[in-house]
Amino acid sequence: MRENEGVIQNPLGTAPLKKLIPQYVLPATIALVVNALYNIVDQIFIGQSVGYLGNAATNVINPLMVAMIAIATLWGDGCVSYTSLQQGRGNREIASTGVCNTFAVSFIIGLIFMAVSLLFLEPLCWLFGASENSLPYAMAYGSIIAFGFPLMAILTPVTSCIRVDGGAIYGMVGLLVSCGSNVVLDALFCLKFGWGVQGAAIATLIGEMINTIWALAYIPRFKTVSIRKKYFRPNGAVIKSIAGLGLSSFILQMSFALISAVANHLLSLYGALSKYGADIAMAAFGITIKINQVAINVVQGFITGSQPILGYNYGAGKYERTKSMFRIAVIVTTIFLIIVTCIVQIFPMALISLFGSENELYNEFAVMCLRVYMMLCVANGLQNCTSTFFQSVGRPVQAAINTFVKQIVLVPLGMIVLARVMGVTGVLWAEPIMDAAAFIIAVILLKASWKKMFFSEAKKP
Repeated sequence: MRENEGVIQNPLGTAPLKKLIPQYVLPATIALVVNALYNIVDQIFIGQSVGYLGNAATNVINPLMVAMIAIATLWGDGCVSYTSLQQGRGNREIASTGVCNTFAVSFIIGLIFMAVSLLFLEPLCWLFGASENSLPYAMAYGSIIAFGFPLMAILTPVTSCIRVDGGAIYGMVGLLVSCGSNVVLDALFCLKFGWGVQGAAIATLIGEMINTIWALAYIPRFKTVSIRKKYFRPNGAVIKSIAGLGLSSFILQMSFALISAVANHLLSLYGALSKYGADIAMAAFGITIKINQVAINVVQGFITGSQPILGYNYGAGKYERTKSMFRIAVIVTTIFLIIVTCIVQIFPMALISLFGSENELYNEFAVMCLRVYMMLCVANGLQNCTSTFFQSVGRPVQAAINTFVKQIVLVPLGMIVLARVMGVTGVLWAEPIMDAAAFIIAVILLKASWKKMFFSEAKKP
């Protein structure tokens, strides 16, 4: 009875949404944006110190990094959804088991991924579009970055659980400090010491270490779950449920790796046949991907920060609060992406120049790449919110379908087909065309599921 009373008093189910949004959503949004800025900062300093070959090299390693992020997000977002739902139902002990199992599994997977990446780094670089010119830079960058994979693997689930525990601001502070150190060290290692891509990689690794230590220091402070030895004992059913709930986020992030790998291969192939060349096409596309990821991370941060609110209230049967939070997320993220679209279309060169000044041919392709690729990014507001919404309320199948169709099927296939027809520019046009298709799919899934989710649940005794 005492535990249930605690659940009823949980602010997630009682506090006004206008108070919960600054507490949960804003820190999560800032955290994901700062996380995206890690790579942006690296590319800015690499571009200033090495040039576009350095940026092409980081684009080669990008699929590997995003794959690690995808694995970490699988467990982080899955744990958030699982924990929030169990807490909403008053199952504190099951929630604690989920958190501890997540910590253990994610770290082990991170170690395995690091070993595989280091062992097969050179063939992976060739697979992801490296050229004879960019391969040495890619190898130098990737061989250092890979040592941070176990840190990335454990950091994401821990910070996600900190957010659910009400410590979102604590997690945000750690990320800001680590990002700040990364900027300072990038400037020192790349510009002053002249270490190039190796300096940027070392700066990133140190920043990740700082953030991980900060996050792990929070564990003794957990209030809503218990971190005890007995909860670390593997529970197959719990692990399976967490993985299922995190599948949509995994597909979303892994799709970025897949799209990046496919695009790199096509850009290298068709870029070499164009007046731009393979390295210019690769470097410009890498910058575009990083800028796009910042915008997408704002959207994903907002809806991810809403996960505890959505999951708790849906689990507690407070459906009006659940629907209101979802509507707010869609409206806010769509307005933000409209602003982003305007900036990209009106001031593309101002964004490109942050990464270093190059020749006219490079600038020409970079501007075209940015404008075309992000032309319909506004559609990602509803699409991404819908995937995370389904995930938060325990509908992993709908969430996975919504993400899978666009990111795993439509975009890569569109790139391959359009590249055959239009050459190197076809790789760019695939994204806006598939953004429109994914928007339509999200609307269809929402209409098909909305009444069934809420009205059928409300009738249950």
